[in-house]
Amino acid sequence: MRKVVLFIAMSLDGYIADEHGRVDWLNGQDMSVENMDTYSAFVRDVDTVIMGWDTYHQIVTELSPEEWIYADLTSYVITHRKLSSEKGIFFTGKEPSALVRELKSKEGKSIWICGGASIVQQLVQNDLIDEYYISVIPTVLGSGIRLFGTTPEEIKLKLISTQNYNGIVELIYTRR
Repeated sequence: MRKVVLFIAMSLDGYIADEHGRVDWLNGQDMSVENMDTYSAFVRDVDTVIMGWDTYHQIVTELSPEEWIYADLTSYVITHRKLSSEKGIFFTGKEPSALVRELKSKEGKSIWICGGASIVQQLVQNDLIDEYYISVIPTVLGSGIRLFGTTPEEIKLKLISTQNYNGIVELIYTRR
């Protein structure tokens, strides 16, 4: 069965975006130092990416307006908007948990949960995330969009590995 993996960055105090939805603070402590590329190794085991409308919109309007950066992956954008799917990008109104359960039952590589917080929180609440790849950025935002919400019960995790570079700490957990 396919794994569902959360691969995301957050501030030290647990936010994935500032109060205006911006992510321009997502960098290490020294701007003159190039950050490690852990994404390339991660994405080799992934063939599907799931995100919400806000994450999708931010990618296509701000972060990479010239090209779809996930062209090598099958992309699902969860939205209430009625949009036609396009080359490799499927817009769907399905609940995140239902979509993940459906995709998990099909053949393929890992399923990457890219964002946003609402989708992550629903999947965490339903204990549908198998692995957590969290990059902790050396920034305290104080407010913004929180990665984790409340859960009906605790979810026990096992630390698989850690690494750090340029003040960023990467944590990889799996469910126990």
